[in-house]
Amino acid sequence: MVREEVMSKAAKAREASRVMGSLSTAVRDQALLVMAEELVDRSDEIIEANKMDMSKGRERGLSTALLDRLLLTEGRINEMAEGLRAIAMLPDPVGEVISMWKRPNGLQIGKMRVPVGVIGIIYEARPNVTVDAAGLCLKTGNAVVLRGGSEAICSNKAIAAIISEAAVRAGAPEGAIQLIETTDREAVNILMKLNQYIDILIPRGGAGLIQTVVRNATVPVIETGVGNCHVYVDNEADLEMAKAIVINAKTQRPGVCNAMETLLVNKDVAGLLLPDLLDTLRKDYGVEVRGCPATKALISWVNEASDEDYFTEFLDLILAVRVVDNIDEAMDHIYKYGTKHSEAIVTTNYNKARRFLNEVDAAAVYVNASTRFTDGFQYGFGAEIGISTQKLHARGPMGLAELTTTKYIVFGEGQIRK
Repeated sequence: MVREEVMSKAAKAREASRVMGSLSTAVRDQALLVMAEELVDRSDEIIEANKMDMSKGRERGLSTALLDRLLLTEGRINEMAEGLRAIAMLPDPVGEVISMWKRPNGLQIGKMRVPVGVIGIIYEARPNVTVDAAGLCLKTGNAVVLRGGSEAICSNKAIAAIISEAAVRAGAPEGAIQLIETTDREAVNILMKLNQYIDILIPRGGAGLIQTVVRNATVPVIETGVGNCHVYVDNEADLEMAKAIVINAKTQRPGVCNAMETLLVNKDVAGLLLPDLLDTLRKDYGVEVRGCPATKALISWVNEASDEDYFTEFLDLILAVRVVDNIDEAMDHIYKYGTKHSEAIVTTNYNKARRFLNEVDAAAVYVNASTRFTDGFQYGFGAEIGISTQKLHARGPMGLAELTTTKYIVFGEGQIRK
């Protein structure tokens, strides 16, 4: 039964992709607007379904961070709908001729953006991904096969039914938005090897899920990375600015991949910054702090950090702290423990800022700003399909352009090759 469902829905998506690639921009944009309208109009249905997921999640002992990712409210549904409207307003990349040149033999050669075809998304307890992924794929002329986590199955089924019906009513083909409804893990194993139907797989979730897909898929994978993100506070930093950035990066939404997990502080300013900052994080935001010996020497209540802590993406109100001698030691730490997602330096020294930008290998590198900005909306792309930490095809927040491929278009006047 599991194989039958996955194969059937992937095949339907493949058939729909033939039509999706030729739909006009107007039809695709109208579909997005109708989807947004239906999400808002039928938000009560979605919230009721989400309540079942939340109840089961509490029974299963899901963490506070995971429950926050899972929760849908009227406000969050409105945000999802607004995301679809924002996508509809963005320029259509499909059919864009990136470049055009003329050869000495008279051939006009161009490079044009086209849909990928069928995109598979494997994700965990974030039902908003169902909307973001479907919207971005529809805008770019792709069909999509969605496989969410069991934690959000009721929410995902309600959302997928609503947006799929809306898209078809607006002119999209049947089958363009497919949700794998079985929660059997075998579905993922099958999906990962459906090269005849799926063109690209994008996993979104924790390290375990991502590495499972990367290691076992035969379908090409775009790796959306784990976010073990760092903020380094230099000895020439504005300490009030540093405090604001650190608090935002850790606490604004701790359960997401662009939240800061480790704070690195130059030894020359550690005594000035850490006592007050860590006290504020603990008392006002409930953050558990795990620190190096130098940190514990300054603040006695800090828990001792293990080497494993520095490797960990906590996705929770837990912070690892390390005092470092200089920018070189900070960058060495990031090189060893980082996941090439988002890294930040707080400094007033231009040369150090340039060094950090040039030498830190990550999808996004910040000077005097929170890592929380690594996000498609914040970068002006509209909703994103994920944040890629790999280096082929796409890196960083993946918007519309990253969901297209290219083909060469060649215009001749009867030329033949001699």
